[in-house]
Amino acid sequence: MKKYDYLIVGSGFFGSVFANLAKKAGKKCLLIEKRSHIGGNSYTEEKNGIMVHVYGAHIFHTSNEKVWSFVNQFASFNHFINCPIAKYKDEVYNLPFNMNTFSKIWKDVITPKEAKDKIALQSKGIKEITNLEEQAISLVGTDIYNILIKGYTEKQWGRSCKDLPAFIIKRLPLRFTYDNNYFNDRYQGIPIEGYTKMFENMLEGIDQKCNANYFDNKEYYDSLATKVVYTGAIDEFFDYCYGELAYRSLYFKESVLEEDNFQGVAVVNYTEKEVPYTRIIEHKHFAFNNCKGTIITKEYPASWGKGKEPYYPINDENNNNIYEKYANLAKEKSNVLFGGRLANYKYYNMDKVIESAFEMAIQEFGANII
Repeated sequence: MKKYDYLIVGSGFFGSVFANLAKKAGKKCLLIEKRSHIGGNSYTEEKNGIMVHVYGAHIFHTSNEKVWSFVNQFASFNHFINCPIAKYKDEVYNLPFNMNTFSKIWKDVITPKEAKDKIALQSKGIKEITNLEEQAISLVGTDIYNILIKGYTEKQWGRSCKDLPAFIIKRLPLRFTYDNNYFNDRYQGIPIEGYTKMFENMLEGIDQKCNANYFDNKEYYDSLATKVVYTGAIDEFFDYCYGELAYRSLYFKESVLEEDNFQGVAVVNYTEKEVPYTRIIEHKHFAFNNCKGTIITKEYPASWGKGKEPYYPINDENNNNIYEKYANLAKEKSNVLFGGRLANYKYYNMDKVIESAFEMAIQEFGANII
C-alpha cells in the first residue's frame, strides 16, 4: 500500500503551493527537493543582517486577489516598489520605459504626444515584425532600442536580437506617464522575513526531504505515492528522447562591502553589451535596511548545459515543437501531474505559477479548495 497520496518533486512555488492545498484537502504528501534547501529560485538567506536573494531579485507582484490572499497566509509583505534604473556608458535612465526615460533620451520630448510622435518617426521603416529587433523598434524607436535594449538583450540571450522571437520584448512595460513603478499590478512587495520563511510556513506539517534527486532513485520514490507531481524539466523526465530543450542560464557573484550604500537602488541594469553582467542587485534596499555594510550581487548570463540551472526557456519555434512532443507524452501519464516553469517549458512570474498550481489543485480536489 502506498504511504503517500502525492509525491511532489520540487519545492518551488508550484510544488509548495500544491502541497499546501493537497494537505488542506486531507491528502498526505512527501515533497522532495534536489537542492539543500526549499523554495526553488526564490530562496533567501540572511547574511550580515541582510536578507539576500540568492538566485536573483524576486519581487512579488500580482493583481489576483486570491493569489495575494493565499501568500499573505504565510508571510507579511513590505511595501517595496520596484523602480530599477538602467546604466548605459556614463548615463542612467529610469525603467520601465516611461516619460522620464523618453524626456532624458530626447531633450525635445516632454509630453506623451511628443514621445509617441518621436517613436512613430523612428519606427516608420518597420513594415513587418519577424524578430525581436523589429518588435522593439516598433514599440520604442531606434534610440531607446540601441541604448537600453539591444546590448542587454543580446548578452542575456547570447544571440542577435534579429535571431530572437518578437514576443520576448512584449514582457517589458511601456507607459506614457512619469511613473517609475515597474509593475502595474495592484499588489506588490517582498516577504518581511524572506521567502524561505514563507515557504517553511506554507509547508508546515508536510513531510519534506532535501538533497534528494528524484532521478537517483526514481523507482523507490514512485513506489511511495499514488501520484507524482513533477515540477522538474520535462525533457529530463522522458530521458531526452526527443532531444534537449534549450535554456539560458545565469551565475552570480556576491560581494560583501564595507560601505553602507553602494548604488542607492535595489536593481541597476547594465545595458552595454561590453559590460559582462546584466545587472547589480543591492539586497538591503529590498527591505529598507539601514544596517552597516551592504551586499551586492552581479548577475551574469551564461550558456546552458546539463548540470547548470535552467533559468530562461528559449521558446523559439524549434524548441516549442520539441516541447509539444514531450507534452503529448505527459498526457499519457495518468499517475503523473506536470506543472511549473520547467515542466511546462514556460517563463512564469511567481503569481502565475501560483495560479497554475491553483488550477491543478482544483482539478484534483474541486473548486472549493481555493
